[in-house]
Amino acid sequence: MKVYDSIADALACVQSNQTIMVGGFGLIGAPLTLIDGLIEKDANGLTIISNNLGEKGEGLGLLLQQKKVRKAIGSYFTSNRDVGDAYQAGELEIQLLPQGTLAESIRAGGAGIGGYYTKTAVGTDLAKGKETKMINGVEYIFEEALRADVALIRAHKADTLGNVIYYKTARNFNPLMATAADHVIVEVDEIVEVGQLSAEEIVTPHLFVDGLVVAKKVLTKGGIVNHDKQQEYTNVNR
Repeated sequence: MKVYDSIADALACVQSNQTIMVGGFGLIGAPLTLIDGLIEKDANGLTIISNNLGEKGEGLGLLLQQKKVRKAIGSYFTSNRDVGDAYQAGELEIQLLPQGTLAESIRAGGAGIGGYYTKTAVGTDLAKGKETKMINGVEYIFEEALRADVALIRAHKADTLGNVIYYKTARNFNPLMATAADHVIVEVDEIVEVGQLSAEEIVTPHLFVDGLVVAKKVLTKGGIVNHDKQQEYTNVNR
């Protein structure tokens, strides 16, 4: 595990045409500093697995505007009108999953499970082309697990070994994604010495973490601000 001073160095593992998991629900729990690094990076044709593609002109929404996203896998794209426009223009492929299915598919990927059967979406357009099976008289569809080349995670604190804790609802998809990628980079507000985190509060153990960066951009009640600004704010994205 390595602590990076440079966001560019932390994202050296990201290459064109890779699959990238990105935590967050809306902008809450999104690794905004790492996303900014992706915006600066020359990597195209990306498949992004995330609940949504940010907001219009914010977070992953900026990456979409750069036309670096080839495919989006998620469940709540209507928060960003640009997603629909890009899809209608044939510039973006979308795989829409119910939110619980998205979470379970990521969890299965992290657990080494190839897929699972679920009743969710049976009989809808989302089930078209998927395997079905009757179990105890009930119809299920088969959903494949999701994994990624790289996961970009937002958390509150980490220790120098790479153990990670989260803050309230900013936790969302992040812990699941940290288990389901070949390379995991975690963005945190603070890095502390080993022993300063209670073992009871650690959610993502260090064995899942390959790199740490300190957040330089945070989401507040008043909007997104630079972390290094000398001002008072309430960080809702810890």
